[in-house]
Amino acid sequence: QNGYAKLLVLAHMPISRKETAICKITIPPGFCTENFLLTRFPDRQLFPTRLMARLPILRYPDPRLLKPSSPVTRFDADLKALVQDMAQTMYEAPGVGLAAPQINVHRQIVVIDVSEKRDELRVFINPEIIGASEEKKRFEEGCLSLPGIYDEIERPAQVRVRAFDTDGNSFETDAEGLLAVCIQHEIDHLKGRVFVDYLSPMKRNRIKKKLLKEEREQKKTTSGTKGQHQGKKR
Repeated sequence: QNGYAKLLVLAHMPISRKETAICKITIPPGFCTENFLLTRFPDRQLFPTRLMARLPILRYPDPRLLKPSSPVTRFDADLKALVQDMAQTMYEAPGVGLAAPQINVHRQIVVIDVSEKRDELRVFINPEIIGASEEKKRFEEGCLSLPGIYDEIERPAQVRVRAFDTDGNSFETDAEGLLAVCIQHEIDHLKGRVFVDYLSPMKRNRIKKKLLKEEREQKKTTSGTKGQHQGKKR
C-alpha cells in the first residue's frame, strides 16, 4: 500500500546496482504487483514497473536465424515490453546489440548500446539504411548467436539509418565507427543473415562444425548432471 518503507531498490537497467533507501511508494489503484519491481525516479518516488526477463538466444546454425523478419505495425505496450526484455537480455549476455530474430521473434526490432558505461540504449524499429559512405573499414565482429567466434568484416565506414522509436515516431541518425558496424550487423539479422555469411564457405563450415560440436558436448554435460541429481534422489 502507499506509504513509507525501507526497501531494496532496483534502480537501473540493466539491473546491476542496488541501494537501500527510505522512499515514498506510489501504487496505482488496482495495480497487481506480481512480476513487477519498484523503480526509483530522481524525486525518490517509487513507481511499479514490469520485471524484465532474460530471453534465450538462438545459436548458429539454427535455421530460425535465417528467416527474414516482418515490419512492426503495432506500437503498443507489448512492443515496449519486448524491447525491455531484449535490452535486459543484451546487457546480461553481455553484448552491444541484439536483433529480435536472435530470440526467435521475427519482427524488425533492434536494441544497441555501444557506450562504455552501458547507459545509452538505442532502439531501432523497422530500421533501414538510407545512405552509406563509399569508404569502407574492417572491424572484428562477434555475435551473441555465435559465442566465441570473431572475424574481420568489411562494411561502409558511415551509414545513415531511418527507423521508428517505440512510440511510432520516425527518426534518422548518422553513425560511424562501432555504432555503424553494429547497426549494419543487426539489420543483417533482420534480413536473415549472420556475419559469417561474409566469410568463405570453407571458414563458415569450420565455424558451423565447431559450434555444433560445442552444443553436443554441452548437452552431454547437462544430461550427465541431471542423471547425477536423479541418482541422488533415488
